[in-house]
Amino acid sequence: MGKASRPRRGSLQYWPRKRAEKILPSVNWNGITQANSDKKLLGFIGYKVGMKSLFVKDNTNESMTKGKRITIPITILECPPLKILSIRFYKNKKVASEILSNDLDKTLIRKIKFPKKTSKKLEDFSDFDDVRIIAYSLVKNTTVKKKPDVVEIALSGTKEEKVAWIKEHLNKEIKISEVFEAGGLTDIRGVTKGKGIQGPVKRFGITLRSHKAEKGQRKTGSLGPWHPARVTFRVPMAGQLGMFTRTTYNNSILEIGSISEKNINPKEGFKKYGNIKTDYIILRGSIQGPSKRQLIITQPLRSTKTQSKKSFEVIEIR
Repeated sequence: MGKASRPRRGSLQYWPRKRAEKILPSVNWNGITQANSDKKLLGFIGYKVGMKSLFVKDNTNESMTKGKRITIPITILECPPLKILSIRFYKNKKVASEILSNDLDKTLIRKIKFPKKTSKKLEDFSDFDDVRIIAYSLVKNTTVKKKPDVVEIALSGTKEEKVAWIKEHLNKEIKISEVFEAGGLTDIRGVTKGKGIQGPVKRFGITLRSHKAEKGQRKTGSLGPWHPARVTFRVPMAGQLGMFTRTTYNNSILEIGSISEKNINPKEGFKKYGNIKTDYIILRGSIQGPSKRQLIITQPLRSTKTQSKKSFEVIEIR
């Protein structure tokens, strides 16, 4: 029998353990760009609908359940189309200039303050190192809310290829099916479900003290030595739990579709969400955050062979 081991939870890599400053996190696009040089747009905005069970046929080679029908947990995200808000040019890793789109959504104009429009065009810029887009989601088409979410998204390829892609998609709607495909992998960045202030037992997983312990059971036995006469940050103590920015890597994409082509809404709607009205993406496993949480879907930073070779044939959502 193996040795019983239960290390404390709460990695010290995430410190300080406090609430996230914003719901949509910033993304370091440099590593993702290098790992996905053949892709065009490297990210998208999605909204968590909820979890379901999916009845699939396992077609993974060397799998113990190959050829069998199994049930796996899934998470559904609604992904309304994106539109380009502005084009941002970088020089020496700093923002050199920015051009606003001519065709902006009315709800966006009412909610966000914009600088004065310039007469410069995309063709006027040639001296730059990188170009990215500021995109916003057409979330008014869903049941989530009306105010759009805005995020900076990087592009892959050479400078000429990036500019050509922007010209092609400027003032047009960008769908999730143009960015990702079923059978691939994706990373999800978002904020976890907030749980408020919690004690050290729930927050770090320390063992309960004896029922005869003095001054309480659900606390640490010792806060540290006499000298140095201070409490270090390594001691498990009560504090904020949840509402943290986290990333889940290499989530398998099982299906990408539109609700107009395939209606996956249950009769009563999804719990705490309602009905999906636009495009959706189905991912294997669980994703952080509660229902209606906005998430950033990106191309995989470091895809693994174990996840890449998995193949499932969708049969039915339960």
